[in-house]
Amino acid sequence: MACFLVPGAEAVVTTVVQKAVGKERAEKLKLGWLNTMLWGGVLLLAIEHIWHGEVVPWPPFLTAMNNPADIPAMLHEMALVGGAMSIVITLVWAIMVAVTNALKERVTVRKAVRV
Repeated sequence: MACFLVPGAEAVVTTVVQKAVGKERAEKLKLGWLNTMLWGGVLLLAIEHIWHGEVVPWPPFLTAMNNPADIPAMLHEMALVGGAMSIVITLVWAIMVAVTNALKERVTVRKAVRV
Protein backbone atom coordinates (compact mmCIF):
# COMPACT_ATOMS: atom_id res chain seq x y z
CA MET A 1 0.00 0.00 0.00
CA ALA A 2 2.53 2.59 1.10
CA CYS A 3 5.67 0.63 1.96
CA PHE A 4 7.70 2.74 -0.49
CA LEU A 5 7.25 5.79 1.75
CA VAL A 6 9.69 4.43 4.37
CA PRO A 7 12.70 4.04 2.04
CA GLY A 8 11.53 7.30 0.42
CA ALA A 9 11.88 9.10 3.73
CA GLU A 10 15.32 7.55 4.22
CA ALA A 11 16.27 8.64 0.69
CA VAL A 12 15.27 12.22 1.46
CA VAL A 13 17.37 12.20 4.64
CA THR A 14 20.42 10.66 2.97
CA THR A 15 20.17 13.09 0.05
CA VAL A 16 20.18 16.02 2.48
CA VAL A 17 23.11 14.47 4.36
CA GLN A 18 24.98 13.95 1.09
CA LYS A 19 24.57 17.62 0.22
CA ALA A 20 25.49 18.74 3.75
CA VAL A 21 28.72 16.75 4.19
CA GLY A 22 30.29 17.96 0.99
CA LYS A 23 31.33 16.23 -2.18
CA GLU A 24 34.63 14.75 -0.97
CA ARG A 25 33.22 13.18 2.20
CA ALA A 26 30.08 11.98 0.37
CA GLU A 27 32.26 10.24 -2.24
CA LYS A 28 34.34 8.61 0.49
CA LEU A 29 31.19 7.32 2.20
CA LYS A 30 29.67 6.33 -1.16
CA LEU A 31 26.41 8.10 -0.28
CA GLY A 32 25.62 8.36 -3.97
CA TRP A 33 25.36 4.57 -4.09
CA LEU A 34 22.94 4.52 -1.18
CA ASN A 35 20.82 7.28 -2.67
CA THR A 36 20.71 5.57 -6.05
CA MET A 37 19.62 2.30 -4.47
CA LEU A 38 16.98 3.98 -2.31
CA TRP A 39 15.53 6.28 -4.98
CA GLY A 40 15.54 3.46 -7.55
CA GLY A 41 13.64 1.19 -5.19
CA VAL A 42 11.17 3.93 -4.32
CA LEU A 43 10.53 4.68 -7.98
CA LEU A 44 9.97 1.03 -8.88
CA LEU A 45 7.69 0.44 -5.90
CA ALA A 46 5.70 3.60 -6.58
CA ILE A 47 5.15 2.48 -10.17
CA GLU A 48 4.09 -0.96 -8.95
CA HIS A 49 1.62 0.55 -6.46
CA ILE A 50 0.23 2.89 -9.14
CA TRP A 51 -0.12 -0.10 -11.50
CA HIS A 52 -2.15 -1.99 -8.91
CA GLY A 53 -4.35 1.02 -8.14
CA GLU A 54 -3.06 1.50 -4.58
CA VAL A 55 -1.79 5.00 -5.36
CA VAL A 56 -3.98 7.39 -7.32
CA PRO A 57 -3.46 10.97 -8.61
CA TRP A 58 -6.23 12.46 -6.44
CA PRO A 59 -6.44 13.00 -2.67
CA PRO A 60 -5.91 11.19 -0.40
CA PHE A 61 -3.53 9.56 -2.98
CA LEU A 62 -3.30 6.29 -1.05
CA THR A 63 -6.44 4.23 -1.56
CA ALA A 64 -5.98 2.70 1.90
CA MET A 65 -6.74 6.10 3.38
CA ASN A 66 -10.23 6.15 1.84
CA ASN A 67 -11.45 3.77 4.50
CA PRO A 68 -10.29 4.51 8.08
CA ALA A 69 -10.44 0.77 8.83
CA ASP A 70 -7.61 0.19 6.31
CA ILE A 71 -5.23 2.71 7.89
CA PRO A 72 -3.87 0.35 10.61
CA ALA A 73 -3.10 -2.28 7.94
CA MET A 74 -1.33 0.37 5.87
CA LEU A 75 0.75 1.54 8.83
CA HIS A 76 1.61 -2.07 9.68
CA GLU A 77 2.77 -2.68 6.11
CA MET A 78 4.81 0.52 6.15
CA ALA A 79 6.52 -0.49 9.39
CA LEU A 80 7.07 -4.13 8.52
CA VAL A 81 7.70 -4.19 4.77
CA GLY A 82 9.00 -0.64 4.31
CA GLY A 83 11.21 -0.89 7.37
CA ALA A 84 12.63 -4.22 6.23
CA MET A 85 13.33 -2.84 2.76
CA SER A 86 15.13 0.18 4.19
CA ILE A 87 17.22 -1.99 6.50
CA VAL A 88 18.17 -4.45 3.74
CA ILE A 89 19.09 -1.68 1.29
CA THR A 90 21.22 0.04 3.92
CA LEU A 91 22.93 -3.22 4.90
CA VAL A 92 23.70 -4.08 1.27
CA TRP A 93 25.15 -0.58 0.81
CA ALA A 94 27.27 -0.96 3.97
CA ILE A 95 28.60 -4.31 2.75
CA MET A 96 29.39 -2.82 -0.67
CA VAL A 97 31.29 0.05 0.95
CA ALA A 98 33.18 -2.31 3.29
CA VAL A 99 34.19 -4.62 0.42
CA THR A 100 35.23 -1.68 -1.74
CA ASN A 101 37.33 -0.19 1.05
CA ALA A 102 38.94 -3.58 1.79
CA LEU A 103 39.83 -4.06 -1.87
CA LYS A 104 41.20 -0.54 -2.07
CA GLU A 105 43.31 -1.17 1.03
CA ARG A 106 44.57 -4.43 -0.42
CA VAL A 107 45.66 -2.69 -3.63
CA THR A 108 47.39 0.03 -1.61
CA VAL A 109 49.29 -2.54 0.46
CA ARG A 110 50.38 -4.44 -2.67
CA LYS A 111 51.63 -1.22 -4.28
CA ALA A 112 53.55 -0.35 -1.11
CA VAL A 113 55.18 -3.81 -1.00
CA ARG A 114 56.33 -3.52 -4.62
CA VAL A 115 58.10 -0.22 -4.01
